[in-house]
Formats: sequence, C-alpha cells, structure tokens
Amino acid sequence: MSDMVTIALSKGTLLTPTLDLFRQAGYKGHNRNIDDRRLVWDCPEDGHTLLIVRPSDVPTYVEYGAADVGVVGKDVLLEQKPDVYEPLDLRMGTCKLVVAMPKGKTFPNRLSSKLRVATKYPNITEKHFNQLGIPIEIIKLYGSIELAPLVGLTERIVDLVSTGRTLRAHNLVETEVIAWSSARVIVNRASLKMKHAAITELIERLKKSRP
Repeated sequence: MSDMVTIALSKGTLLTPTLDLFRQAGYKGHNRNIDDRRLVWDCPEDGHTLLIVRPSDVPTYVEYGAADVGVVGKDVLLEQKPDVYEPLDLRMGTCKLVVAMPKGKTFPNRLSSKLRVATKYPNITEKHFNQLGIPIEIIKLYGSIELAPLVGLTERIVDLVSTGRTLRAHNLVETEVIAWSSARVIVNRASLKMKHAAITELIERLKKSRP
C-alpha cells in the first residue's frame, strides 16, 4: 500500500485559504497557480496527493476511500451525514445556515397549507422545520436561492450566509439561524488505521497552524 496520503480539497472559496494553511503547516509542495486546471495534484515532497473536487463530493471521496482525508464545510457534513471521522475544526470559512424571507412582504393564500421553502439543503431544512412542527414543501434549487421568494416561488429560503450582503441586496431578512459552519478535516475510517502516523501528524500540524 502507498504511504502517500490522498487529500480531497473543496473547489471554490475554501481552496485558497486551505492551501495557505497547509503551507503554514510546513507543507511546501502545496503551491497552485490560479490558472492551474489539474484535478489531481501530486506533492511527493510532502507525501500527499491532492484531489480538487466539488465541496459536495468531498465526503463521498473520503467515505468510500478514494481519498484518505478531506477538507469541507460543516454545512455539507450536516446535510449528507457521511460515515467519516471529523477530528478537526479548521476555524476558517465561517458562515451560518439561516432561514430568510422577504422584508415586509405578504404572500397570497394558496390551496396548500404547507410553507414553501427553497434550499439546496433539503435534509437540514426538513429536520429543522419538523422540529418546529411546521409542515413544509421543499423546493430544491442549485443556485440563486434568494430569487425564489422574490418571484413568489416560495415563502422562505434556507441558505448559507457569510456577510449577509446578498440577503440585503435582495431585500431579504434573516429570521433564524439553523447552524454555524466552518471548514472541517474529515478522515476515512480505514485510512486512519492504515496510515495512522501520517494522518495524525497532518492533523496536529494543521491544528497548530489554524487561525
């Protein structure tokens, strides 16, 4: 078995700060040009192979052993509930999952008594409103969630918010915070046993270097 540790990293806003953190932890091979389109990236000097994948795919790669370690937002873990270890909060990429609605807007009566909610987090959303005893109809969207209540598609949205600027720009107001999210290190259960020394060292170095 190879001693290389395969690490799945999230594309998008988490990628640059994650690579910065790895370099601060002493992994010198984690340099990536902004125009680099490679999805597999070998860092033999660090003993790592990096996979650059969609955030929603990181838990799958780790759970099924295609990657030993992953870095992904807590929101993705809450939604998917993968069977992985979650040993470390990297304390970066912090944001919150909220319920929001149009400010001061009333909605016409519909035949259905269920509250319509647009989100890309159907599992989290259903659990939250079930706990409140509120019947809902979930409209799953993959982007531009804030548009749904503005055109009358839904009465509420559940979405990830960082600064709140997007909500304000669309005249939406936050009504509840469901959960806080930040970047987490996750580990495949078998890999932790088979590559224990290398993965433990990685976690400890990241822990000492995190914000």
